Order: sequence, then structure tokens, then C-alpha cells
Amino acid sequence: MPCGHTWGMTETIDKSKRIRDAATIILLRHDKNNPQVLMGQRGSGAVFMPNKFVFPGGAVDTADYSADPVDIDPVTTALLAQHSKPGAAQALCTAALRELWEETGLTLLPQQDGFRFIFRAVTPMGRPRRFDARFFMADASGIIGDIDDFSNASDELSHLHWIDLAEAKSLDLPFITEVVLSEVIAITKDPDHRRDVPFFRHDGGQSRFSLLTA
Repeated sequence: MPCGHTWGMTETIDKSKRIRDAATIILLRHDKNNPQVLMGQRGSGAVFMPNKFVFPGGAVDTADYSADPVDIDPVTTALLAQHSKPGAAQALCTAALRELWEETGLTLLPQQDGFRFIFRAVTPMGRPRRFDARFFMADASGIIGDIDDFSNASDELSHLHWIDLAEAKSLDLPFITEVVLSEVIAITKDPDHRRDVPFFRHDGGQSRFSLLTA
């Protein structure tokens, strides 16, 4: 998906080379003792990851910086603030909730202990679009209304459905989504353990892995 000194890039840079902040949300549903996640399929004509199954998400908008603050815990705020623009923590959380609504029609009321930052990844060079994406996990119990009602969803994602974590990897997934799914599975096995946040990025033509710690 969507380090170094890329956060201060100006509008004069070619848009295809810009790295945009983005937020993705992984809704976790406990149904019949089998954890499930919500996924949808990008269109065949999409510039970024066509035909792939993904979690709801997208780029941060300017308006996300001025929206009402989201109730997130101090540890999450500190983790999101690392190597990020001022005010990015709140904007990223707002973007995740907004994209969820736009792409699925679902409204999530986040609770401080239920909105968890679990992964960060930067799209490799050479892709038509590049994102610095933060992945959040939230419990579907925070959804207001029917969690199976996608009637207000946009047409950006098709085949919206809940799928068992064990089955999700059988879908046509982007590589980074497979990696994030593995992290989600590990978290569900030990949900009370506070894990460091994996961070994949690409500097100087090399891929790098580190951990964000509070």
C-alpha cells in the first residue's frame, strides 16, 4: 500500500510521485465464535489495485484536519504522531471513519479502547499512486444500526461482505493486505497484549521494516 522526509512534499511535485497520507479500517465482527472482517472489491477500472479485495479506506482530505476530534487513547495518539505531520493523528482517525461511511454506508462510533492502530505501510516506488497508510482495527459492535446494511455504500467497493479471518486470505488480495491480515490474526489470538506497530517503508530504493513503539 499506501518515509524519510516525504511528509513535507509540496504541490509542485508530480502527483504520481507524491505520497499521500491514508487511513484504512478493519472492522472485526465476532459471529458464532469465528472472527470476521469486512472487505470489498475494487473496480476493474481503478487506477490503484484494480480488482483486489481490500478493507475500506482512502486518502486523508484537508477537511479531516478540521473535523471534530475522535476519542482515541494517548498511546494511539503518540504512535500516530511519529514521523507524521502536526495534527495527523486526529485527521487519520477522522479519515478512517469517513472512508468507512463513504464506501460501506456504515457509521462507527469509536470508543477510546476500541479503535486500535495496528499497522503502517508506504506504497513502493513505481506505483501509479503512493500512500502512507495507517491501518486501524475496530470492533463492529461500535457500528450504529444494522452491520449488514450496505444500502448507503458508494460504488467504489463491490461485493461488500463479512468473511472469516481464516478464509480471507483465499481472496485476491494485495500483498500488503495479506501481511496486515496476519497481524490481525495474531492480535485476535492475544487481544490484551499491546503490540508494537509494524512499519514498512521504502527509502533509497530499499524496503525497510521497523516497529513503532509508544
